[in-house]
This record gives sequence, C-alpha cells and structure tokens, in this order.
Amino acid sequence: MSVEPIPTIWVLTDGKAGDEIQCLGVAERLGITPEIRHVAPGRPWSWLMPRGPIDPREAPHRAQSPIRPPFPDIVVASGRRAAAYLRAVKKASKGKTFTVFLKDPRIGAGAADLIWVSEHDRLRGPNVLVTVTSPHRLSPGRLAQARQSPPPAIAALPRPRAAVMVGGDSRHHTFQPDDIVRFANALDALAGSGVALMGSRSRRTPDALDKAIAEVFARHGGWWWDGTGANPYVPLLANADTVVVTADSTNIVGEAAATGAPLLVFEPHGGHSKFARFIEALKRQGVVHHFEGRLDGTRYDPIDSTGVIAEAVRQGWLRHRAELGLA
Repeated sequence: MSVEPIPTIWVLTDGKAGDEIQCLGVAERLGITPEIRHVAPGRPWSWLMPRGPIDPREAPHRAQSPIRPPFPDIVVASGRRAAAYLRAVKKASKGKTFTVFLKDPRIGAGAADLIWVSEHDRLRGPNVLVTVTSPHRLSPGRLAQARQSPPPAIAALPRPRAAVMVGGDSRHHTFQPDDIVRFANALDALAGSGVALMGSRSRRTPDALDKAIAEVFARHGGWWWDGTGANPYVPLLANADTVVVTADSTNIVGEAAATGAPLLVFEPHGGHSKFARFIEALKRQGVVHHFEGRLDGTRYDPIDSTGVIAEAVRQGWLRHRAELGLA
C-alpha cells in the first residue's frame, strides 16, 4: 500500500496580513507548516505588477532573492505583487513546482496552475476554483477547542450570546455619525431582548464607534474586549449563538459563516457591488440576515471553503506529479 507523499510548501505574498492569512489557512488545512516568503519589489518594478517582470536583482539565482531555491513542491501565493514572482518560480523550477494563486490575479487564468476566486469575482476557467467564502485559519479544530475552554468572561455570560465583531472605515464603507447611532440603538434593542453581548473592536474601529459600543455593553453587562491581552476573536465566534458583524470585511463575514451561527450584518454608509453579490449569495443560503436589533435566522451547516480549496490543491498537485512521472 503506497503512502501519499507530503509536499513542501511556500506561502508567497508581499506581507499583507489578509493575503498571508488566506494562504496560511490553505497550507495548514493540508496539515503542513509552510515556509513564508515575502516579496518587496521596488520602483519601477512595483509599478509593473502583476504583469511583471520582477526586479532582475531578485532573480532566483541571486543570493538576496525572496524566491531563491531549493524550490518547493507547491507555492500558494496571493496579492498583486506576488503574481510575477509566482510565474518566475514556475519558470525557474522548470515547471516542477505546482503554483496556486488565491484571488483574481488580474492577468487571466494562466497566472497559475490553480486559481481560487470568490463567487463575486468574474474570473472563470478550467483551472479556476470558485467558492462563496474565502479561505481562512479558523479550522473546525480551533473552533472546537475554543468551545471546550472559553475565557472566563465569555463562560460567565448567559445564553443566548451574540458575538459583536466591529470593524471600521474601509475603502468602500464609512461609519458616519448616524451609522454609529443606528448601530448602537440596534445593539441596545438586542441586549434589551435578553441576548448577552460579547464583542471585539478591530484596528480600524473609529474612536467614536468604539466608545458608543462600549457604552451599550456597559449598560447591559456585556463583555467588550478592552484591547489588552490576546485578541479573543476565535473564542467569541466559537461560543456565539449568533454573530453581529459590520459589513466592511468579506473575510470576517466568511470566517463567521464557518461557525454555523446566524449572521446579522450591519451596513454603514457606502458599499460595493462585489460585497453586495457576496452578501446576497449568503442570504440565499440562509446564513446572512440584516441586523435590525433582534435575533433572526437559525443554525445551518457551517460554510468552510478552506477545506474545499486545500483538497483541490492536494488533488491538483498529485495530478501534476503524475504528469511529471513522479507518482
């Protein structure tokens, strides 16, 4: 009985947290600790990304190159600046490395052996995998562990519990004063109905929004993370009966969908057609509901695309090995 080989993996990004987290999530779901490689092209090379080429000083044979050999079996990359480096790895490895790109590379389906995009993106092709939610590091195992031993502040709260995940201003959404009032009033109504509040700010949360939400929590005996110690993000999601999330991050909405808890989405000023299509897709599946100060929806089978993407990577790499005569 043959034993399936274990691949070596690079995670290749320019260091942006959102891109790196998605790549790490896929690698970890394969049961592998990857090697992290960061690219940092200077001018004028950065202006040419994602089409490239890369800076000749960072060519694979150069000692200072972020993509110097030995090359791995698989590279999982994300981010506009990483696309050209991914192609360079493919060429330098003489096609042996199986290349994966997460999100639309903006240069077509030929950018990698396997490309993953969200359903709200336009790119399609025989090597393009499409799912509703994005990959992440919130594995079923991490959620189960967080449920078994929640922090004392969360364990002390009665049920039902609502995890309130507050974002902030983004490229497409802005929390104006009336948004802050609407959101605080809706949380007041939710807590007044007997739902225990527990929640967390983010790095993007404006001070005015933070203050207003903290006051609601204080009035109702909720637990609002004060920013000290480890971020309780995973324990909050794992121990929630419902999740209230602001509509400024598709990643947070997608991670929350992996819990199986109904998602109540609050939308501040702004918006984007891609986000609207994403939310509509989850509404059709009974996952997302507009937040109007009350509980809505029922539990559903958790939506976790990370496992689907990781399995596609594994199967694609095994086929690639077979084509190379290595199987």
